[in-house]
Amino acid sequence: MGDIFENDIDNENENLAALEDSVYETEENNDGFTFDKPLYHLKLMYSCESVYAASSSIGELNPGESVIVPTRYGKDLAVVLGQTKKPIGVKPSDIVEVERRASNDDLERVETLKKKEAEAFGIFKEKVSAHHLDMKLISVHFLLDEQKALFFFSSDNRVDFRELVKDLVSVFKMRIELRQIGVRDESRITGGLGVCGRPYCCHSVSDKLRPVSIRMAKDQNLSLNSMKISGQCGRLLCCLSYEFDWYNEARKSLPSEGIRLFYDGTNFKITEVNPITSMVKLLGEDGRLLEVNAKRFTKDSSGHWKIG
Repeated sequence: MGDIFENDIDNENENLAALEDSVYETEENNDGFTFDKPLYHLKLMYSCESVYAASSSIGELNPGESVIVPTRYGKDLAVVLGQTKKPIGVKPSDIVEVERRASNDDLERVETLKKKEAEAFGIFKEKVSAHHLDMKLISVHFLLDEQKALFFFSSDNRVDFRELVKDLVSVFKMRIELRQIGVRDESRITGGLGVCGRPYCCHSVSDKLRPVSIRMAKDQNLSLNSMKISGQCGRLLCCLSYEFDWYNEARKSLPSEGIRLFYDGTNFKITEVNPITSMVKLLGEDGRLLEVNAKRFTKDSSGHWKIG
């Protein structure tokens, strides 16, 4: 472990597996997929979900423009983040077609709907209380181009909300869709500041985050103390996922911890490897503790590490 964590007292009885994501999606290999038209990265502001879109019928789009696109819930407003020249991990099914640019009337309607959403928030909570349901309302959204209201909620259990939906339909006179979401989705929608002092990765960087595992924390020499490696959502920090690849690549050119080698007349054991600083700590049989730059390590013809 690194010096910064040497004084940590980890609880060996902690259930660290509970911090991992419960569902692991199989990543598809899209390395060979290319898109021969300009591809734009859009963001649904109410949920911070990202969308990839083409604009064949309306021409070039500029960052900051508002457009109408089909989403998994229906046609809605999205904001253009910019053009994507080399999209990573994009599947053909991820790409939608921009329907049109948002007009001034559309933008005015969005502001009107925001006021209705605030009112609907209170009504929903009253109805949930009346039906004695265990539900925490996270967000309310009225679609711009359709008569449909989305209610995102979280709950520790499965909820039978059929009667609640009927009640809400009688109040709002439109299609109602209730979506139970997990803790990561809740953080993505609500936002906030992480332990690093920066906005949540899932809210400000990207919603396309792969599952995070304890192995990622171990391979980065981090303390396995749940308070240090989990975010406000109670799951492992998102940043462990996209920093993991860098650590893996960096370690390929570094010796592993536990390796023994002979140097300066004594047998040494590598006790710590720091990929960030490229420094390696060694403990000798004579009690010496050395810290050596990784550039001094080379492999001989038989594949054994030595210090030059």
